[in-house]
Amino acid sequence: MQDDSHLIEIQTASERVFDGALLHINRDTVRLPDGGSATREYVVHPGAVMIIPVLPNGKLLMERQFRFPLNRVFIEFPAGKLDPNEDPLECGRRELLEETGYTASEWQYLGVIHPLISYSSEEIQVYLAKGLVAGEARLDEGEFLELIEMSLDELKAAVLDGRVTDGKTTTGIFWADQLLAKSQR
Repeated sequence: MQDDSHLIEIQTASERVFDGALLHINRDTVRLPDGGSATREYVVHPGAVMIIPVLPNGKLLMERQFRFPLNRVFIEFPAGKLDPNEDPLECGRRELLEETGYTASEWQYLGVIHPLISYSSEEIQVYLAKGLVAGEARLDEGEFLELIEMSLDELKAAVLDGRVTDGKTTTGIFWADQLLAKSQR
């Protein structure tokens, strides 16, 4: 096992500077590996789940949704935040149904991504969902999105030409490419 002690920072003080409905912001003081100190400000996030839904026709179910901080519509995989003490798989099932109306008979856990390691504690659990059956979406109040179907090749091209820039979705496309290519061999 590798010794990382020469890289580790130790928290010596912590202050909550903002408490929002979803996000919290901390300002911590840390002792650096060389004995000095520094301030670290970061977003405390409850965690989330992203679903890579594979339709019976082999295409991937995507969402187009306006994201206020960047003032534009993004193409994304369905995803949502974890409720307190919620099992990630149950969150994935809930979010897929709420946002798309689909249920899935097959779920495969793929792993975790850390989308903003420099200033957020967010972890996104990633699942592949197959055996999709359409139903009626149950969007949250104030949530508006459009569902689209895209092939894996279309999604890879969309990353390369800048139509898909969301980090979690780009990572999901990589996973889908590896997994779906294996299953088609």
